Amino acid sequence: MRIGMSLNYAGGFRETVDELADYEKAGLDIVFVPEAYSYDAVSQLGFIAARTERLQIASGILQIYSRTPTLTAMTAAGLDYVSEGRFVLGIGASGPQVIEGWHGVPYHAPVGRTREIIEICRAVWRRERLSYDGKYYKLPLPAEEGTGLGKPLKLINHPVRERIPIIVASLGPKNVEMTAELAEGWEPIFYVPEKADGVWGEALAKGKAKRDPALGELDVVAQAPLAIGDDVEGYLDFARPMFALYVGGMGARGRNFYNDLARRYGYEREAKEIQDLYLDGKKQEAAEKVPYELLQKTSLIGTEGFVRDRLAALKESGVTTLNVTPIASDHASRVKLIEKVRELAASV
Repeated sequence: MRIGMSLNYAGGFRETVDELADYEKAGLDIVFVPEAYSYDAVSQLGFIAARTERLQIASGILQIYSRTPTLTAMTAAGLDYVSEGRFVLGIGASGPQVIEGWHGVPYHAPVGRTREIIEICRAVWRRERLSYDGKYYKLPLPAEEGTGLGKPLKLINHPVRERIPIIVASLGPKNVEMTAELAEGWEPIFYVPEKADGVWGEALAKGKAKRDPALGELDVVAQAPLAIGDDVEGYLDFARPMFALYVGGMGARGRNFYNDLARRYGYEREAKEIQDLYLDGKKQEAAEKVPYELLQKTSLIGTEGFVRDRLAALKESGVTTLNVTPIASDHASRVKLIEKVRELAASV
């Protein structure tokens, strides 16, 4: 398994990027930069590309509704250029609250749009003269929908690579199936290795059956907070507010992908309680209802033996990239955690 981490720059972006050099020396393989409704990820990825040498850089994720497909392709090609071939394009649909609330764009047909965006990006990177007649995107724009002056164009620059790796963040069966068919990588959230096959196994199998062998094996990216020691179990509670936010507050009753996932994991009663409490404004009470088992099985927080066992379970379930959040009191200790988890991952 390669080791990655998401960039957490609560203490300041420049300071965090300064620290990335130490993580790179410790063996970190890839860093993911999020884009929700904060600063854009692209400017930060370019800054990181200039400050690192070996580290892969990934968007984690660019929302499919916030850019046109061709701008997404241009952006990826530009980041791949400035990083000398180290960029990974992470994309995802996000959710209605962000897309309609922040961007003012209808949250419509996420699976179909993602498929077409992937196809358009790869055509752009191959420098094809772009003519695409999709259900959701038509290039050039048909005359009856615009001025009629649009013409097929191709990318002026020659990209470093004609196939930049694409990772899709997906949860639902149809989206996961499409991801396994078309993308280089798949990034689920709240990944429990023992339950993954029961939740996603069928969708992954259907997608892989249609997969082009040229894409290689699907890179499975799992996330987990990381702390190793005999007295670190209390760190599990740090994740409670995030679980409560996603399971309880990301969406509405009847339309919350993360709540659906918790239910599919077997936590139907807890998922309902968390959502009811959160939507009633009782966020602390909602966080307290997050099952301990769910916190533990989505983490790498515990003794060295526990972490080694969890790494083995992740590897056995098919995880190939582990995106960790090291938790420690100082930067040097967090760097040591990256070194340690690399060592343990290599031993399982």
